[in-house]
Amino acid sequence: MNAAFSERPSASLTQASFGARVRTDPSFSAFWILRIGFVVLPLLMGLDKFANVMTYWPDYLAGWVVGFLPFSAQSAMYIVGAVEIFAAIGIAVKPRYASYVVALWLAGIVVNLLLLGGVLDVALRDVGLLVAALALSRLANQYDAPWGARHSQGGRK
Repeated sequence: MNAAFSERPSASLTQASFGARVRTDPSFSAFWILRIGFVVLPLLMGLDKFANVMTYWPDYLAGWVVGFLPFSAQSAMYIVGAVEIFAAIGIAVKPRYASYVVALWLAGIVVNLLLLGGVLDVALRDVGLLVAALALSRLANQYDAPWGARHSQGGRK
């Protein structure tokens, strides 16, 4: 009987376990490192917008933004916190799409920080996060199936 048509796939054709793929496939492990990072960090940052433990977040809004708002800077930070929490959930559920939303969000943050002035180091860090979000989107095209597609364990190859 021809091995290509046997009922049992050979060991080389079976998919590796999640842990084995993380250890042996650099792209797959990079996808999971970025995915976990973009869940944990926005979640923590979003929650802190309600507590102001890490810093007093309203200070990071550009003056013209504060003047434009019909509510307080802290209220704006509550909205920002909610968006960041939803972004974290989006990355956890569907990084293929949510990573682009996170990249756009980070672009807005960078523009705000550049207009604020005096925090160029923070703006540069956020440019790095934006680039990482775009890298996650590219990796998610490989390892996160589109909506409605059949899922294979661990992504497409």
